Amino acid sequence: MSYVGITEGNLEDRYNIFGQRSKSDTFWLVKNVIRYLRIHRERVERKEISASTLSNYIKPIKLLCEQLEISLPWKRITRGIPRGRRYANDRVPTIEEIRKIVEYLDRRIKPIVYSMVSSGIHWSYLKWGHVCPVQKDGNIVAAKIKVYAEEEDEHFTFTLEAWKQKL
Repeated sequence: MSYVGITEGNLEDRYNIFGQRSKSDTFWLVKNVIRYLRIHRERVERKEISASTLSNYIKPIKLLCEQLEISLPWKRITRGIPRGRRYANDRVPTIEEIRKIVEYLDRRIKPIVYSMVSSGIHWSYLKWGHVCPVQKDGNIVAAKIKVYAEEEDEHFTFTLEAWKQKL
């Protein structure tokens, strides 16, 4: 609210003023949203914040507009916004690190570790329901793993090592 110059009254009063102004002049709202996001895009370029963080500045504006029943051209507004990576900048574990992890007594660890190592996926996106056997002539020859299920990046990978550890 302070960014658009609405500083009078309590927070609820400021939101009401913002809503009235936005409904009567959507050009004003679009212009201010674009200016606001441009400032944060410059912060991304200066590496003060990551591109992934930028979406966190958009979400509350979208929610407020939705609550106020204000329709904005979000595709046009967010066109110049850089997209963040959806994966970490991790390194591949060493053989010794993998051996040390699978020595852990909980037998559920091995299939997860072997799935990650053999397919290159990140464990936080993996659910056991995303793993199913691939059979050929009645024998299990691999496990089919759905990676990033129900996301834009969804794809499949195959591994035999993880399925052998499940059995």
